[in-house]
Amino acid sequence: MGLGVTVLGCSGSYSAPGGACSGYLVESPGARVWLEAGPGTLGNLQRHCDLADLDAVVISHEHVDHWTDLAVVFSAFRHYERRSHLPVYGTSGTRSLAGALLRKDDLAPTFAWHQVSAGDQTEIGDQRWRFSRTDHPVETLAPRVDSGGRSFAYSADTASGWSIDQLGQGIHLALCEATFLEADRHLGASHLTAREAGAMASTAGAQRLLLTHLAPGSNADAMAREASESFGRPADVVQQDRRYEV
Repeated sequence: MGLGVTVLGCSGSYSAPGGACSGYLVESPGARVWLEAGPGTLGNLQRHCDLADLDAVVISHEHVDHWTDLAVVFSAFRHYERRSHLPVYGTSGTRSLAGALLRKDDLAPTFAWHQVSAGDQTEIGDQRWRFSRTDHPVETLAPRVDSGGRSFAYSADTASGWSIDQLGQGIHLALCEATFLEADRHLGASHLTAREAGAMASTAGAQRLLLTHLAPGSNADAMAREASESFGRPADVVQQDRRYEV
């Protein structure tokens, strides 16, 4: 097994029926990392990974559709799994909100919180993570993961003022938010359209593009067509519970 990404949830802002918000399991031979802990993703995570086997959690930003299952797994580890010192990587804003929600000034010993900022790099097992700040109303960090000669990059939430090429060239798999079609651009200035996602991935020279964070009710086929036109090759919309090899 090489580097792979399993989709735990892919709805933008709120869950579609039967779905979950943002969440992904990034796996390599030496590490399992839960990227984004949006509402509903903890239950889906356990279909693909035992909680005892989780090596770390990475959260891109403080908006609630990206992290609030972290508060639920805190209780699971504290009272049931009896696990401590799980590394969690996130922004200072996310850390503040997590502490407020859990009514704890210190999340230790359950979590070992590591504050990350733009430009930071860290090693999690055999995965090398690096972060770039996106174009979003709060501090939002898009990660790139390199392992075993393969590279995965995730846009997190962003508008068009940032591009995934800020994480470097040589991206084998780009996972980009595509919240709207171009015709609906006026509905959300802090998110990408499918066309913008395709253009961004093309600029970065990504080999493959997957779309995520679609607004519930979106026409997935139309999103894929629009992104493919600007990407210059076929783009796909992710499916929940599917694993994608990098």
